Formats: sequence, C-alpha cells, structure tokens
Amino acid sequence: MTTQTTTTALIPMEAIREHWQGHRRLTRRVIEAFPEEAFESYSIGGMRPFSELALEMIGMAEPGINGILTGNWAKFGELEHEVPGAGKHDKAHILRRWDEITELIDRLWPEIPEGRLEQVETAFGLYSQPIYNTLLYFIDNEIHHRGQGYVYLRSLGIEPPAFWDRR
Repeated sequence: MTTQTTTTALIPMEAIREHWQGHRRLTRRVIEAFPEEAFESYSIGGMRPFSELALEMIGMAEPGINGILTGNWAKFGELEHEVPGAGKHDKAHILRRWDEITELIDRLWPEIPEGRLEQVETAFGLYSQPIYNTLLYFIDNEIHHRGQGYVYLRSLGIEPPAFWDRR
C-alpha cells in the first residue's frame, strides 16, 4: 500500500527568503564589527578565524541558491571556500562577495517554482533530503558560525550586534 501525502506551506516563500536574508544581514554586521587584524587571524580553542567561517557561509549560499533554483548542485570540494587560492580573507573582499550573494538571492528567489522546496535532491553530492531541509541547514550553519563570531568579538572586548536584530 502506498501512502500519498500532500503538504501545504506553513510559511510563505517570501517569508522564508526574508528570514534567510535577515540572518544574512545580522551576520554581515558581525563581519563589519571585527577589527581587520583580528578578522583573518584571531582564534580561540582551535576554532577557525572568522574570515574562514565567513568564506564557508559564502561558499554555501551562492551555489545553494543556484541549486535550489536549478537542481544543479556544486559538488563538495568544488565550493568557493574549498578551492585553494579561490578566496581572499580580507574584510573588503568578504563583504563585497556577501553583498553580491545577497543580491543574487533576492534576484533568483522569485524564480523558484512553487513546491520546489519540497523536492528531494542531493545537495553538494552529500545531502539527500527535501530542499527545505538543505535551506534550513544553510541558515543553521550560519547561526552556528555567527555564534563563534560573537565569542570572538566578546573576547576582544567588542559588543556584538544584538542577536535578535535581523533588520
């Protein structure tokens, strides 16, 4: 016996985009809060510098929005932050890439077909799940790394942006 389920979106697509972009706006402010000299080198307990964490978020978001829209997912090992020499770690470069990807998300999001987020695909050659789970992973990963950035900023004596302010 086959059971067929029908789902109804609980959160409108535009609200999902705005939620993701709200997190991206907050993370951008965390990047801006870092002193340049600490951004590329500061570490606690063996954690990566925040520049590397930001590159990872960039390296997932751009191919992520493209994969969500087209079904063409970059493979693990080909992502921007994984390619040797592919990314600069300075704040100006990171912020420029961050803004480019923010605009890309806003431009491509309306093209995502209805029901697309419920389709099961293997993102980055690793994660076979509904696309909405992959998108939630992008957001969760960003929150996790932003939390590391908050620890770094506080240890440097810098008050980070309010975690709840995603405007």
